[in-house]
Amino acid sequence: MENLGGTHMSGRFSELAGKRILITGDTGFKGSWLALWLTELQAEVAGFALPPDSADAHFVQLGLADAIDHRDGDIRDPDALHKVFAEIEPEVVFHLAAQSLVRRSYDEPNLTFDTNVGGSANVLEAIRQCPSVKAAVYITSDKCYENKEWTWGYREDDRLGGNDPYSASKAAAELVFQSYVFSYFNDRPDFGIASARAGNVIGGGDWAADRIVPDCIRALMVDAPIVIRSPQATRPWQHVLEPLSGYLTLAERLLREPKRFGGAWNFGPLLDTVCTVKDLSQRIIGHWGNGTLQVRQSPNMPHEAQLLHLSIDKAQVELGWRPTWNLDQTVCETTGWYIKTEREGQSVGEISLAQIRKYMGEK
Repeated sequence: MENLGGTHMSGRFSELAGKRILITGDTGFKGSWLALWLTELQAEVAGFALPPDSADAHFVQLGLADAIDHRDGDIRDPDALHKVFAEIEPEVVFHLAAQSLVRRSYDEPNLTFDTNVGGSANVLEAIRQCPSVKAAVYITSDKCYENKEWTWGYREDDRLGGNDPYSASKAAAELVFQSYVFSYFNDRPDFGIASARAGNVIGGGDWAADRIVPDCIRALMVDAPIVIRSPQATRPWQHVLEPLSGYLTLAERLLREPKRFGGAWNFGPLLDTVCTVKDLSQRIIGHWGNGTLQVRQSPNMPHEAQLLHLSIDKAQVELGWRPTWNLDQTVCETTGWYIKTEREGQSVGEISLAQIRKYMGEK
């Protein structure tokens, strides 16, 4: 197993050092990056999630099963959740576990709602019954907003909604969150909880189906054309470390002032990093060095939003958080991760940790 960080401490997020932290969904793309970052911060990290879905998963390649206190489990199982909370007695909880794919939600709506709504309610109930928890960050999605395809960013108090099962499940998860806050958590002293809504994240280690970066990399690795279905769809692309830094910032602030920093928060890129699927694919090809694009649109294709981005004014003003990497650096770091690990055979752990340290401004 590789040495996965924890070798030194940075002043940034130092309040999380030594804290017992539980991540739901630690085997996923974002969850594995968060678990790695927290080990680097010398936190006591535990995880609860379904087993990784492949041997290529970032979680597996990092050897996180041996580096943290990971437990296999399903957030749809309340008894398993309560058992983990009772044994770990976490001080901080990051809830990331979800069915995270829009197109899969059309094929498996029950699974999507059971996981994203019912499972999230189970997590909130486990938090409610666990007095050790002092702060919780409850991650949903930018797709929780009722999408009107307008050109300005959605704010935290804009209307929730969703036409596809995934978006609807995330809006419903936000309503469940609000209910728990008003019914239970507002009256709980020394406890803070916030919901976090992030846009489309990209970065090394993502191998999910029907996501643009993994689809590009899989095609480029075998010299096949990159097939894109919605070339003009616009998304707020950001490196995976950007929203994670927002989640870590929120956790620290909630520990310091639990009631002041509760509620909903958006974490997205600056407007100059918003681009189309076609533009992003062409940028990836440019960094890779070769490749071709092929547009394949179907009249029977499930509906997906064409235009979507977030207002991050609240996070910038009240949290002092702002994006660190622009679009060029985001694509460079993402494609570079795959070039170094897949084409050059370098260590996944070393490359991932190096990117975290670079993001934090370290050598």
